[in-house]
Amino acid sequence: MDAKEFVAQLQAEMSELFAQLGETETLESESDGNVDVKNLLKLALQSEIEASEIAALWMPTTPELDAKQVLAHQVGDEMKHYAMICRRLGELGEDVSGYDPLAGGYSALYHYLRPLRSTVERIAAGPFAGEAIAEVRNAQFMDFCRSLGDDGTFKLYADVIQPDEIKHHRIAAAFLSRHCTTPELQHVAAEAARNTLAIADELRTLEKKRSGLANIPVS
Repeated sequence: MDAKEFVAQLQAEMSELFAQLGETETLESESDGNVDVKNLLKLALQSEIEASEIAALWMPTTPELDAKQVLAHQVGDEMKHYAMICRRLGELGEDVSGYDPLAGGYSALYHYLRPLRSTVERIAAGPFAGEAIAEVRNAQFMDFCRSLGDDGTFKLYADVIQPDEIKHHRIAAAFLSRHCTTPELQHVAAEAARNTLAIADELRTLEKKRSGLANIPVS
């Protein structure tokens, strides 16, 4: 199939998977059941800094200029989100001046992403699949905040963080639509996206529902 058709099918397969999630399933999974706004914001700090660090690590060894631009957007935006989440935690009475979100070590997803070498793997696993997961997680978090009457946290995500994550996913999809032009490249990209979905903390409870992405045709 051509590259645009491949990316569209990959997105459709992810959407089908995400549709199986319960209303707060990503939040419950990533927090081990501790669904509390402050706790979820602190967990988000780790996600933001890891995403920024991964994109920054990849940039020097990513030759394609359009891929460097995808990664550069992510570096800046994720650290912007980090600062805004810290500020919001302060407004909620949580002192994070001495808080280190990486004190417990990097996530399993970070360890998977870091050694990826080919550009289509990196873009498919990171800003494409990773940010698609972030969109779903953020949508559930916004609904949760709205149900609690936490308008400040809701607006932070609705006005800034979620639009940025959607942008990252879209520019990554556009990159893959230009570059995944052979069955071999499509196979690599699909495998990287599947691995991200399999490892992400937010989707741990979907272990038995992930077979959909395994059979994406690439010819």
